[in-house]
Amino acid sequence: MTSYQTLFSTLGLEEWCASGQSEGPMSMSDLLSRTSGAQASDAAWWELPFPSLNALHEACGAIPRSRDLTLGLEQGFLAVKDSLSLVLDPLTQPLSWLLDGALYAMTSSPWWLTILLLLLVVFAVTRSLKLVALVGLSVCLLAFIDHYEHAMQTLAIILVCAFICVLLGVPIGIAMSRSNTMQRYTTPVLDMLQTLPPFVYLIPLIFLFSVTESKLYGIAIILYAIVPVIRLTNLGIRLVDPDVIEAANAFGMTPRQKLLKVQIPLALPNIMAGVNQTIMMSLAMVVIASLVSAPGLGVLVLRGIRNLELGVGLVSGLGIVILAVILDRVTKASLARINSAERQ
Repeated sequence: MTSYQTLFSTLGLEEWCASGQSEGPMSMSDLLSRTSGAQASDAAWWELPFPSLNALHEACGAIPRSRDLTLGLEQGFLAVKDSLSLVLDPLTQPLSWLLDGALYAMTSSPWWLTILLLLLVVFAVTRSLKLVALVGLSVCLLAFIDHYEHAMQTLAIILVCAFICVLLGVPIGIAMSRSNTMQRYTTPVLDMLQTLPPFVYLIPLIFLFSVTESKLYGIAIILYAIVPVIRLTNLGIRLVDPDVIEAANAFGMTPRQKLLKVQIPLALPNIMAGVNQTIMMSLAMVVIASLVSAPGLGVLVLRGIRNLELGVGLVSGLGIVILAVILDRVTKASLARINSAERQ
């Protein structure tokens, strides 16, 4: 470190470095270097550490440490936290109402009524009796091992969050497909949302909202899962055959008519594939969201990890797999039905 001190001395920055020197206790490395009488010329150049913030700070106190950088970011966020909460609380409150209402409806309704409604919905979107039987057997299996309530809680959260992802993601994807400028500015945001580790979504939200509020984990799930439906909606509309668009123009269609009657119907397979991926990512995030009071099967997985209960963790994990298979098969069957309708 003494060689970096020599560098700052050569540049004539001794006073600037001394002005930022800490008045705190001397570090062990500085104490050892002083007691041993080590000189700058004793250090070989290949032994020098990388000139990071911490390494340069030891030679020049005016240079901030890495901790100063992270602390500044934290203090800046806390400074605007109250203002953000004042704006975001009323905007996100409907999400809490939707989640709480869905959880209450799924867990308070009689089990036979809930299962019957699920089977009717599955038949309506797939027209497949085999798939209806698979869903019925799977839900009955979860109920048989006393995981029915947790499974319904997980399913309610996924349905609400996936619905909001589609409600917000499809219009954003359509806007991206109609504007190259918006696509250029939106793509980096989507890249960031897609590559951030799932746990990172929870950190700022914990500071903004109470842990007891449903919107805390709801927003985290939506931010994590909304990317596929936006990307595939944009891609699907951009892949519509230009000859079809030219024919629509020849018939004198307005941009709104082209979008609703030509582009969206032809892009629907890609949009449904995005919905499928969004549902799968919502299911993955529900388990992580159990760290911030999200109910469902993720709570049992977390209990198995905390208490080293192997059986609880494996059985609840099996329940999540069953839900994933059900949701995947239903969305893929509905996609196949849409594709067959398009061919006809």
